[in-house]
Amino acid sequence: MSDSLHDALGMFAFLAVELSVLFLLISLLVGVLQRHIPPSRVEALLSASRRSSYFMAAGLGAITPFCSCSTIPMLKGLIRARAGFGPMMVFLFSSPLLNPIIIGLLLATFGARLTAVYVTAALGVALGAGWLLQALGFERFIRQDKVQDASSCGGKAQATGGCGSAVASTSSCGAAVVAEATRKPEGRYHGLAREAWNDFVKVIPYLLIGIAIGSVIYGFMPTELLVQYAGPSNPLAIPVAAVIGVPLYIRAEAVIPLASALMAKGVGAGTVLSLIIGSAGASLTELVLLRSLFGIKLILAFVTVIFAMAMIAGYATYLLF
Repeated sequence: MSDSLHDALGMFAFLAVELSVLFLLISLLVGVLQRHIPPSRVEALLSASRRSSYFMAAGLGAITPFCSCSTIPMLKGLIRARAGFGPMMVFLFSSPLLNPIIIGLLLATFGARLTAVYVTAALGVALGAGWLLQALGFERFIRQDKVQDASSCGGKAQATGGCGSAVASTSSCGAAVVAEATRKPEGRYHGLAREAWNDFVKVIPYLLIGIAIGSVIYGFMPTELLVQYAGPSNPLAIPVAAVIGVPLYIRAEAVIPLASALMAKGVGAGTVLSLIIGSAGASLTELVLLRSLFGIKLILAFVTVIFAMAMIAGYATYLLF
């Protein structure tokens, strides 16, 4: 019990520091980009009415090596910039799963064929799900009040030109602040750190709750459980692996070596791919963070898509190889 508690506390401290630093750094990066890229440009490039926008969003996700939780600040920036809902969801699905680091590790560990199944399933389901959620009107489940609260600039920001993230989300001050920033480039980054910190403060409760849940699971879940219930003798091994993977906060870079070891012990390749997608594509920590932006129905839809992605990749592996 003491070892389990030690592991859980160690994981809590590690994740709290890692995710806090990542959130702040990415928030700063997004703030810088928003000051250089007009919101109208983002809206045009990632408009839901353009089919190419879905592929551009997948490409954006592929070149941003974020873990599932680190996508949240970028997602907030896209919401504020009025990016199309469908492309935005494609980015959310694809970013933690398709970056070059993960693809390279998969190629080196499992070879080209399994990597091709992984990429095809992740990319195909991400594109299809983004389009379907857009078509079904799930955009209405975004909690706009939370996004607007984080980006409102008020009179002081308009006076100083330090609206920051609000340039991307509020028409009332956007044009004036852009013009001011153009006239006074030395003040373009005014208030950037404060805005990043304010965003971070708003998600701290969600962040700590999610980290606590993930750390308890990490420390107290028996290591033999995965092999027992996701072994080749279990016909439901693939969905079980996906279900087990989602509660764990494991970056894909970390779960790939674990998956390789499981394959060496006899766990099937399809089950392994399902575990990788389930654990890297979503986590309880990410879901708690998403609750600050999404309604329950949209969160359930997100989880459903990750499960579908994991199971399609798993069963396709058994059908094709």
